[in-house]
Amino acid sequence: MINLAGMTDHTLLKPQATEKDIVALCHEAQQHRFATVCVNPTYVQMAAKLLHGTGIGISAVVGFPLGATFTEVKVQEVFMVKAHGGKEVDMVMNVGWAKSGNWEAVERDIFRVVEAAHWVGLLIKVIIETCLLTEDEKKMAAEIVKRSGADYIKTSTGFAGGGATVQDVRNLKAWVGDDVKVKASGGVRTKEFALELVEAGAERLGTSAVLV
Repeated sequence: MINLAGMTDHTLLKPQATEKDIVALCHEAQQHRFATVCVNPTYVQMAAKLLHGTGIGISAVVGFPLGATFTEVKVQEVFMVKAHGGKEVDMVMNVGWAKSGNWEAVERDIFRVVEAAHWVGLLIKVIIETCLLTEDEKKMAAEIVKRSGADYIKTSTGFAGGGATVQDVRNLKAWVGDDVKVKASGGVRTKEFALELVEAGAERLGTSAVLV
């Protein structure tokens, strides 16, 4: 029996999310025993206090949702997430550089942020925003993420008009192999779809829905 809750980042990243909403998110995470809650950086400290001692991790997004900020800013966000009690970070690749074919810049950005996360003991997932990339671009991004030593490659932010697909998860897993895990996020709203994604190779899910 697959424990979907134990592999789910219970997520709330809406710009209008209130403190009351974060309290509810954390309560649901405790009730259903999700792997983590995933929140915007300014709510990391609050979530960490609410979930202290529960065994539920705190994830925060970095360079979210566009990936287009300075690498140095992403690195600083990583350090702040750590300082505020976070355990994991989900960084966004610079999609504009990828679409420009500037893969050297993409690689430098990802490598530096992954290095920073691991230096302070955080697990890191790299969001490549699959819905905006061609198949060749997805493969190139996956190869860079694999070389970077990141813990996960993640399909989507959920903010770009598309989310995880079974085929994307299957392809990403084939490209990164056993070195990197796959997180499927964006549009994961039913238990049935979640199970399809897991079958395709996803080892973590990101969703605001309660699928258990």
